[in-house]
Amino acid sequence: MTAFRALFPSLESGIAHFDGPGGTQTPQPVADAMARTLAGPLSNRGRATASERNADDAVIAFRSAIADLTGGDPRGVVHGRSATQLAYDFARHLGRGWTSDDEVVVTRLDHDSNVRPWIQAAERAGAAVRWIDFDPATGELDLRSAEAAIGPSTRLVAVTGASNLIGTKPPVRAVADLAHAVGALVWVDGVHLAAHTLVDVAALGADLFACSPYKFLGPHCAALVADPARLESIEIEKLAPSTNAVPERFEYGTLPYELLAGVTAAVDVLAGLGGADAAVPRRERLRASFAALHEHEARLLERLESGLRAHGDAVVLHSRAADRTPTQTITFRERSTADAAAFLTERDIALGSSDFYAYEAAIRLGLPEHAGLRMGIAPYTTEDEVDRLLAGIREFLAS
Repeated sequence: MTAFRALFPSLESGIAHFDGPGGTQTPQPVADAMARTLAGPLSNRGRATASERNADDAVIAFRSAIADLTGGDPRGVVHGRSATQLAYDFARHLGRGWTSDDEVVVTRLDHDSNVRPWIQAAERAGAAVRWIDFDPATGELDLRSAEAAIGPSTRLVAVTGASNLIGTKPPVRAVADLAHAVGALVWVDGVHLAAHTLVDVAALGADLFACSPYKFLGPHCAALVADPARLESIEIEKLAPSTNAVPERFEYGTLPYELLAGVTAAVDVLAGLGGADAAVPRRERLRASFAALHEHEARLLERLESGLRAHGDAVVLHSRAADRTPTQTITFRERSTADAAAFLTERDIALGSSDFYAYEAAIRLGLPEHAGLRMGIAPYTTEDEVDRLLAGIREFLAS
């Protein structure tokens, strides 16, 4: 852990970062890769000159890295500025074919970026919107609700791979099977999932899968993963001279080559966590890394939650699902989470009080003031930092 943490210059600040669900800290190899790419030589993509090749190689490496991380096909990896932007883009692309006879299904567990774009696209087309609920007492997605919502008129089902607010990992494959049985597409928001689980897009049943590298040590951007044949079937609006090739036709304008290089470096850093030999294929190294990461996260999450439960009913733990990420959102019986966040921030413990854009989930959970105190375990989190957080909460409650 000491050697791994040494890769992160920002950790020298002494801040204990429990804000990873909103974006992780960046290791030096990622910053170095971005700087090298920017320093060039660098041009628009091509193979004629060294600067063109550098740009092209950055794109190729990015697609390969994301494919290894998700079990996808490099030819089906699309760069996006953010997962929100990708959802809006594809809601526009797909929504062009919807009519008033169609239905779109969303869940109350999701980040709003996997809710509002689809609702708004449905409204433009005159299509109906149906909802999949979750049980606030357990945090579990309600499969009976999914069975009721998904039917012959369903065109698309949008579901999270893991809740960014309470960590629940719903049974995505079961939802996807229901959708595919009626010929609907499945969009999976994997932003929170991909930071903690080695994704297999085919096993999930995802037709379109979005993730954000800045949640797993990389720079601020996003990626969409899909079967290239699926992308070929989607008609889009684009500039007349721009390519119609997949996946490039979905990437408007010149790509940020330095960010793509940073994503590749982030995946390589993750691939080194498990201690596997560098000669082993990267997908297999990632498998070992995520196994080690899961063990690390589970141990620290148990330490955290054990300490929180010691406060009895003064602290309410809202992350309760059987299968979930190392993310816990709490509220207090008699204290404000906003006050707690400010108190802890003054003690160099980074987290926040918000709905974190899980707008529908916060309402469904009945969070006071529509906000909870969210804390997440990251690959660089230590036992000492967990103990600092617990001590800070004890001090806050006693104040």
